Amino acid sequence: MHNESPIIRRQSSRIYVGNVPIGDGAPIAVQSMTNTRTTDVEATVAQIKALEKVGADIVRVSVPTMDAAEAFKVIKQQVNVPLVADIHFDYRIALKVAEYGVDCLRINPGNIGREDRIRAVVECARDKNIPIRIGVNGGSLEKDIQQKYGEPTPQALVESAMRHVEILDRLNFDQFKVSVKASDVFLAVESYRLLAKQIVQPLHLGITEAGGARAGSVKSAVGLGMLLAEGIGDTLRISLAADPVEEIKVGFDILKSLRIRSRGINFIACPTCSRQEFDVIGTVNELEQRLEDIVVPMDVSVIGCVVNGPGEAEVSHLGIAGGNRKSAFYEDGIRQKERFDNDNVIDQLESKIRAKASMLDQNNRIDVKQQDI
Repeated sequence: MHNESPIIRRQSSRIYVGNVPIGDGAPIAVQSMTNTRTTDVEATVAQIKALEKVGADIVRVSVPTMDAAEAFKVIKQQVNVPLVADIHFDYRIALKVAEYGVDCLRINPGNIGREDRIRAVVECARDKNIPIRIGVNGGSLEKDIQQKYGEPTPQALVESAMRHVEILDRLNFDQFKVSVKASDVFLAVESYRLLAKQIVQPLHLGITEAGGARAGSVKSAVGLGMLLAEGIGDTLRISLAADPVEEIKVGFDILKSLRIRSRGINFIACPTCSRQEFDVIGTVNELEQRLEDIVVPMDVSVIGCVVNGPGEAEVSHLGIAGGNRKSAFYEDGIRQKERFDNDNVIDQLESKIRAKASMLDQNNRIDVKQQDI
């Protein structure tokens, strides 16, 4: 029920990773990367399916060897989400996974080697309609660029990126996206700002090696939030030293907070104080766990008292405002006659949320059908 985001997106060209549109106003795609050994097909497939379940639009898989490429073939046959193959240096692996149906190649053309090898990969990508992601990282810049700048700088990252871009331009290949990641927030942000002015292709955002679940989420939210608020970015990955599933959740939470893209429930909850009439923290934590299967965008406010409760409930799909023994219940901003017993808030609110989600989903299906007519 909150207003649409005021953010004006940067204009970019459009590519497709599998059936997922990237750039030119398409929804910002959220992706993650498997951390299983790719040669362990069963574990990798299980992780990809877990990522898909929480909403991953794209999943990247490292393919460092030919054995991994053979495993990739089997993995690709068992999953639905588009897969990006992460490849460094060996152009033969790129050709092999292209043969096996990869949806995007993450490979830096300048690192492949000779011109004929670069051309072979690009022509294969062109023939099979596979886009490329150029991925520059502040921690692995070319030696001559390191020597020129002395340390990673925004200009250094962009020069490295443009070196790869110019190779693809020379080969008349424009189906690519670019990332210029760094572990330092200001370095990454300024690099993306500079690059956004130099190319029209989509940009893939990330703060690389951001850290553990909590610190990495905060760092990523700050860095990506700055860029997204300026309209920069077409796909993103939250790099955490944690379960990849958490990367997807954090990614959607960042987009949700900026009202760019919503998936699932946006809980508006108070930090609690002595005025709370029920256990707000316990309620929200439990509801988040129970309702992870809901993908319909919804705003649900859970406020422990009547100071801010009614105001937040009035701009939410559903809301409760804590009261003595019983809490007021709101739907679409209107206070209902029904009140919730404070000792049973979780079960009552879960029931209402599921019913509302079903109704919103049904209405959305009807709207889509009417648009098709």
